[in-house]
Amino acid sequence: MNLLRLHLHRYQYHYSHPKLVQLPNPFVSGHHYHTRINRFNTQARNTKKNHSFSTVTTIKAAARAISVSAPDPAATMVKAIRVHELGGPEVLKWEDVEIGEPKEGEIRVKNKAIGLNFIDIYFRKGVYKAPTMPYTPGMEAVGVVTAVGPGLTGRQVGDVVGYGGNPMGSYTEEQILPAEKVVTVPSSIDPIVAASVLLKGMTAQLLVCRCFKVEPGHTVLVHAAAGGVGSLLCQWANALGATVIGTVSTKEKAAQAKEDGCHHVIIYKEEDFVTRVNEITSCKGVEVVYDSVGKDTFQGSLECLKPRGLMVSFGQSSGTIDPVPLPALGVKSLFLTRPSLMQYNATRDELLEAAGEVFANVASGVLRVRVNHTYPLSQAAQAHADLESRKTYGSVVLIPDGN
Repeated sequence: MNLLRLHLHRYQYHYSHPKLVQLPNPFVSGHHYHTRINRFNTQARNTKKNHSFSTVTTIKAAARAISVSAPDPAATMVKAIRVHELGGPEVLKWEDVEIGEPKEGEIRVKNKAIGLNFIDIYFRKGVYKAPTMPYTPGMEAVGVVTAVGPGLTGRQVGDVVGYGGNPMGSYTEEQILPAEKVVTVPSSIDPIVAASVLLKGMTAQLLVCRCFKVEPGHTVLVHAAAGGVGSLLCQWANALGATVIGTVSTKEKAAQAKEDGCHHVIIYKEEDFVTRVNEITSCKGVEVVYDSVGKDTFQGSLECLKPRGLMVSFGQSSGTIDPVPLPALGVKSLFLTRPSLMQYNATRDELLEAAGEVFANVASGVLRVRVNHTYPLSQAAQAHADLESRKTYGSVVLIPDGN
């Protein structure tokens, strides 16, 4: 309380002597201190302009400006990637952040591996809106439980857990997570492999098992067949008995797509994929198109579908898709959907079922996970740049520095 009175006095004195240097606040450091100072000074100036500034008003405003609780003795500082403005990879900043203890229903996790997904780029560029600004990106990670919130059962310190989806914030050494959002990672699966496959694998699961149920005899078209999700899609659809057509950008990626179960691979930079699909299917078309590319492939994808076929648009790496007039779908009575993993895993049971199928397929060998690129977490900007420029193939994983 004496410290508070001292600082109230300093604020009053500063108002009367605006040229004096502001004294440091022992409770508030760096950016947060100056933010509160600026907020108070602005309020003081505005009040003075209205000729109603008084000592009481000064004290109340100052109290609000520095009304912070004493630091949490249990809080510690960890390193994380932070985004303060939208833009290119350069907006990803390596900073210190404070992390406290888990509350009721929460756990604290020390991350061992963090999955990089294209959705992280969408949020960074503003295609999707982040819930806060600044924010910590990332929606997939695997780590070890280091603390459990009060009253929580079913989790204990030392458990290896993973999550894919909400909440955002996995680009950090440690994080607080709702216990209901994590799943147990089987001991037979390496944490790096698990972090590279959980969100992408659950996306593939919803695409081939729930959004459209792939069955023997179906022909499917997968764009970006050598990408993180595309690689898993090709393997899973092949295992379900479908004929898989994949599009890629290079011969190297074509070789991987072949290994991952593509019966036909189209290098779209060398040949028109619509023409090739018609040749492969004898102009019958495919039952379903899985398109994560977006603007550059959307119209051609519609042309590849057979009557009553399903267009599944689940990404837009090449740009936002132009508005689609409904009559364009009516020509062949086509179906169009834009699925989101968050809606398909809306309940705990759905999450457990999807993750369980992914881990089971990894353990049985149905899914071969390719972790072709790893980067230190501090170099997330470089990882984003490489993914966005299509220099990567397979999965990309960020490893916390020092692990």
